[in-house]
Amino acid sequence: MAEASRTFHATLFSLPTFSPRLHFKLSYSHSHPSLHLKRARSVQRSISETKTMSSDTTLPWGCDIDSLENAEALQKWLSDSGLPPQKVGINKVEMGKRGLVALKKINRGEKLLFVPPSLLITSDSDWSSPEVGHVLKQHNVADLPLLATYLISEANLQKSSRWSNYISSLPRQPYSLLYWTRSELDRYLKASQIRLRAIERIADITGTFDDLRRRILSKHPHLFPKEIFNLVTFRWSFGILLSRLIYLSSMDGKVALVPWADMLNHSCEVETYLNYDKSSQAVVFTTDRAYQSGEQVFISYGKKSNAELLLSYGFVPKEGTNLNDSVELPLSLKISDKCYKQKLKALKKHGLSASSQCYTIQISGWPLELMAYAYLTVSPPSMSKQFEEMAAMASNESIIRKDLRYPEIEEKALQFILDNCESSISKYSKFLKESGSMDLDITSQELQNRGVFLKQLAVDLCISEQKILHRAQYILKRRLRDMRSGELRA
Repeated sequence: MAEASRTFHATLFSLPTFSPRLHFKLSYSHSHPSLHLKRARSVQRSISETKTMSSDTTLPWGCDIDSLENAEALQKWLSDSGLPPQKVGINKVEMGKRGLVALKKINRGEKLLFVPPSLLITSDSDWSSPEVGHVLKQHNVADLPLLATYLISEANLQKSSRWSNYISSLPRQPYSLLYWTRSELDRYLKASQIRLRAIERIADITGTFDDLRRRILSKHPHLFPKEIFNLVTFRWSFGILLSRLIYLSSMDGKVALVPWADMLNHSCEVETYLNYDKSSQAVVFTTDRAYQSGEQVFISYGKKSNAELLLSYGFVPKEGTNLNDSVELPLSLKISDKCYKQKLKALKKHGLSASSQCYTIQISGWPLELMAYAYLTVSPPSMSKQFEEMAAMASNESIIRKDLRYPEIEEKALQFILDNCESSISKYSKFLKESGSMDLDITSQELQNRGVFLKQLAVDLCISEQKILHRAQYILKRRLRDMRSGELRA
């Protein structure tokens, strides 16, 4: 995966079968009563926690993200443990990242890797400290926090753990947004909605750890010493899981860490993904193109936007390469609206936010839900009987999916969307203008390099998101112009 950093899905939707990466909400639950991921009681608490976790926090395990030595030791251990001979090998690729490259010519349609189930880390894996695992399973802890605690427990045992070679190859500190400080998020991502998503994810992880600590860890201090099982290590383990867990639809829907396979980087230009192959009884992927010896071999992390890739994996694809790129446009009711309370009630009934709602815009257009929300916002009191229908369509809860249209207010609805697009565009323009002369205000060379790197990621993201908004702005202006000139009937 992108070794500059990796992870999961920004909005963390459902578990799709097409994607090699995990895409579920942080409220991932078990089939029985369990300890779920919890939202922190206050996002403000997670904000203060983030401030205390400085960017130079290090752990006694893991390695630098560009370490080949640790990765080569991993491959040797995997081979000794049953991994068959490989047609790919570890090497440094662009920007100093690690990746898997072809050792010989690979044809399109070939199956690669063949990682056996014995080398997967799942919720069923044996614990090197059985008593620790027993306590957690007694409390029916859900898979994600269970695996997070499992990683910490095994990492702390170092050479005594079966997984020591794997854990030693994991990045000690990736560039996932989980590892950006609050000041970095505020400074570099103030124009993008992904900033709020990052803060919410940190709040979720903080809340989950607090719940785990209160219910279990604090009651067994001899098994879970604070020096080892704390928010810093928990955040590290979650960062690893959210970037590397794979959903294996062909293995009864198991989620797993797959050593070696998680050295593969993402490309927007490939559609192949990892899954369990029943015929070979191993995790494989099938190439959708040929590779020459020495070329980097890629998989897809799923159809994600640039913001989602930055949130989870810490990278932004090259400009123009991601056909699945999108931007979130925030919309909100006008408090001055005479029907504000009535409209708000309709939105709440269908699970939409009271303050604002974000909708995804792509180069190809925007969803019906966004248009429905715009109709609701600009609709007059005389249309109060339609508020319920509009809110249902805005929330995607309507049983009947239809092209919702209200010709009498369509112009106002389009203007409302345009105004919000232009408001967002101005925020991006302001950031991009300021970024050119942004003083990093740091002293050490290491932090200087980090600051330059993070700023460039933010600039790349903002440019890609602003372009999508500019495209939407162009379409809206043209449509409004035609409507007002009589060339297009509402």
